[in-house]
Amino acid sequence: MPDYAALKKKVDELAARDWDMPALEARIRKLSKDGIPRKKLNPEELIANKKEILDHVERLAEEYNFVLKDCAQGTALALMEEFGLGNMEIIKALAPFPGIGGTGDMCGGITGSLITFGLYFGSDDQLDIAAKDKTIMIAQKFMAQFEGKIGHMYCADIIETVILGHRLNPGESEEAMVAFTKEKGFEKCGLPPGTGVRLAAETIIDSMK
Repeated sequence: MPDYAALKKKVDELAARDWDMPALEARIRKLSKDGIPRKKLNPEELIANKKEILDHVERLAEEYNFVLKDCAQGTALALMEEFGLGNMEIIKALAPFPGIGGTGDMCGGITGSLITFGLYFGSDDQLDIAAKDKTIMIAQKFMAQFEGKIGHMYCADIIETVILGHRLNPGESEEAMVAFTKEKGFEKCGLPPGTGVRLAAETIIDSMK
């Protein structure tokens, strides 16, 4: 059962946050220019510092969602940067994924995480069906956890129940996008990416045990 009081407190904190746009934009430009740095992951170090890593990746996703105005891109970029996965072409490909093409469907906090699971748990051998099945099972468990934390998996339902308190799909029209922006929707919508990456990063780190 979601803790709606805690979710509301987090949404209010995001709405009131002072976002350093110049610094965030500079970080995105650097990633676009130089790419996502590769990392040699040390399981013992990651497990020992799990809480600090989860806090860090959650903050990254909130910031990237706000500056990119795209929850799927913000989610995937935070995870890919944290674990040294993928490339910026993948982030570009996620441009139409918030709410699945702005329809209010699956939240980008989920789809951006699933992309990362494919990169981390998937096999380079596309005929390795066992690896594919394992990745799907991990994805299903993650999606159930996400729904348990926020109460929904669909963008429109999350906005209505948790983010704004009323139904508004910013992708349906220019007027809706203006209204969403005025209500600090992009600030508040850091919640689902932050929640998604925290759960996804924990899944990845716990798999190293």
